[in-house]
Amino acid sequence: MTYCLGIKVKEGLVAIADTLITSGTETVYKKKVFVEQKDNFSLFIMTSGLRSVRDKAVVYFREQLDSQEFNKLYKAVNAFGLQVKKVAEEDKDSLEHAGFKFDLNTIIGGQLKDDKEPKLFLLYPEGNWVELGQGAPYVIIGNSGHGKAILNRTLTEESSMKLALKAGFLSFDSTRVSSNNVDFPIDVVLYKKNSFSLTEQRYEQKDLQSISAQWAEELKKALEDIPDEWMDAAFSKLPAQEGM
Repeated sequence: MTYCLGIKVKEGLVAIADTLITSGTETVYKKKVFVEQKDNFSLFIMTSGLRSVRDKAVVYFREQLDSQEFNKLYKAVNAFGLQVKKVAEEDKDSLEHAGFKFDLNTIIGGQLKDDKEPKLFLLYPEGNWVELGQGAPYVIIGNSGHGKAILNRTLTEESSMKLALKAGFLSFDSTRVSSNNVDFPIDVVLYKKNSFSLTEQRYEQKDLQSISAQWAEELKKALEDIPDEWMDAAFSKLPAQEGM
């Protein structure tokens, strides 16, 4: 399984991806973020699904980048979607015959020269996509169930990139402690609006261990600080314990 998170706020984009890959009993750690950076062209791709499908689609897409120019991100997303469809045509039958489901969900973010602001897209295995915008400041692919609560409660398009990264890490951490198929190291990609410069940073577990511990303690304290009186109506209905 995978945890990949893309966040769009007015200030820019924040992306987080874990690196754990499991195949049967084998566990390896590999980068799940592909970054393409050149003049007036900043783009990142994160995927969840079969690694072989992802690698093949990215290789095909890179060949397109060498021979074709894109001035808006949605055009690059369309091009990557076509490569996913091409890989499906080539490999889907053989994969399904071997018992594997053709599956590749993709987050693509960045800004190209004619984009007025950074863009964030979710691309489906079928090659169609949706753009993330107002009212939907983030998207998760992979193991998405455990980490949504804090993002839903804290993120808006007005949030700073620092708050977005902080909430994003805590979302990942909630997923990590609830699942054995998501883990450190994590790769972080930051993009500030109109900068045309992507920044990458890898964090090991030791780098953020104190933050995880602080968050756990803060949650316990917050739970203890919630008033008890509202529970009296329910607990007052319990039968009295014998011998009391």
